[in-house]
This record gives sequence, C-alpha cells and structure tokens, in this order.
Amino acid sequence: MTPASGGRALSVMLWQLSTEAEGERISIGDLLAALGDRATAALMFIFAFPNVLPTPPGTSTILGAPLIFLAAQLMLGRAPWLPAFVAKRSMSRADFRRLVKRIVPWLVRAESLLRPRLALLARPPMEYLIGVLSLLLAVLLVLPIPLGNMLPALAISLLALGVMERDGVWVLAGFAAAVAGVSLVSGVVFAMAKAAVYFFAQLG
Repeated sequence: MTPASGGRALSVMLWQLSTEAEGERISIGDLLAALGDRATAALMFIFAFPNVLPTPPGTSTILGAPLIFLAAQLMLGRAPWLPAFVAKRSMSRADFRRLVKRIVPWLVRAESLLRPRLALLARPPMEYLIGVLSLLLAVLLVLPIPLGNMLPALAISLLALGVMERDGVWVLAGFAAAVAGVSLVSGVVFAMAKAAVYFFAQLG
C-alpha cells in the first residue's frame, strides 16, 4: 500500500524494521533514522498509540517523554531530533516485534481511510497549533492520573496520522478526542481534589 504522502506505508516500514533489521536491540534513534522526514508525526503515533490499548502501569510515563520532545518540535516547525538520552533508549528486538504486531493491524485499517483532504488543517501554520495541543496532551499522558492516558493518546494518534497524510478530517477527529480527553482528565482531577478536601475535613 502506498500512502497519500508517497513512499512506503508506515505499517510496512514498521513491519520491515521489526522483522528484517539486525541486532538484538532497536533504539529510538534507529527509528528516527529509518523514518526520515516523516519521523516526527510517525514517532508521535508510535509512542502514543500503545497507550490507547491496555498496557502495564507506568507505560504512559515511559512512552510520554519522547512524545513531549516530538510535539515541541512539531510546534516549532523543527526537523525531527531527539536528545541523546532519549535517542539512546532501546528495547529488545523481540519486544519491538510484539509492539509492532499490536500496532500494525490498527494502523493498516487507518491507512485505508487516510487520504489528502482539507489539507490546510494539516499543514503549517495549523501544524504548529497541532504541536501545541499535542504537547499539552503529552504532558497529561505522563502524569499519573487514573483513566487519564487513553483519550489523550488517542487524540495524539489521530493528529499525528492526520499531519503525516495531510488529512484534515483526521485532524478534526483528533481535536474532538483532545477536547474529550482534557474534559475527562479535568473531571478526574477535580473529583480527586474534592475527595482530598473532604478527607482532610473529616480528619479535622
């Protein structure tokens, strides 16, 4: 399948990286180099989407840190780059293959629906606004808030795919998911704060 942006589909690239590359481990820097000029949006999707699925506790914190850097670069219109302490993070080839096996079926379905439309919503200067929103969502993703990672992760995933394939419809869907995610997180934080106030009031 050839994506709207030209070249190989992201699902194909990820599958080939997981099955054909050599070495016992694969680093974030390896992914950055392999994905080329599509790396910012592609890596945002790769690090965000696993948080939409059931994952072990703490996963969002690990995957959220690279997201913060990538979203900041999208916001500033910079070429994809990660500091050495992030780029050198790695996982075993087997773990990466398992991760890709979880992502690819969903990604293939998404790629069949993505196409260039309402492209102004997925290009600069809107792309910078998407970066600002993604940065906010990435910060929420890192915070240990109950039920606070799924919707922000979904929003970042939709926005990243929309930017990557210049599909404004997916960008709009990402904005809608972002509003829902921020509303949910705000509600959870408010409820936690209210419960804490009540608890301390009872102690008094």
